[in-house]
Amino acid sequence: MNAMTYKGYEAIVEFDEEAELFHGEVVDLRDVITFQGRSVDELKRAFAESVDDYLAFCEERGEEPDKPYSGQFLVRIEPALHKAVATAARRSGLSLNKWVTTMLERAAAG
Repeated sequence: MNAMTYKGYEAIVEFDEEAELFHGEVVDLRDVITFQGRSVDELKRAFAESVDDYLAFCEERGEEPDKPYSGQFLVRIEPALHKAVATAARRSGLSLNKWVTTMLERAAAG
């Protein structure tokens, strides 16, 4: 798998050897944007056209296009848990943000 970017959108690309066709999908969005091409140039054009079409479609409908993740999100937790994780972060010598990021990285790694 390889990645491509266009206007801040990232896509993962695979090659179907049997069909001799590249398939791509934009990642990190709730919306689905896919594209395909038989050559690298065709694939790049299809990716750009798909993203541009998506942005135009959203504009026509007066909707805000889904954006790649910003790296920020709000989490609401019970006050007792908030106190516990803040204390754990302090004991670890980390900021609450860094401690939570470390725990999330560990959980995501499996």
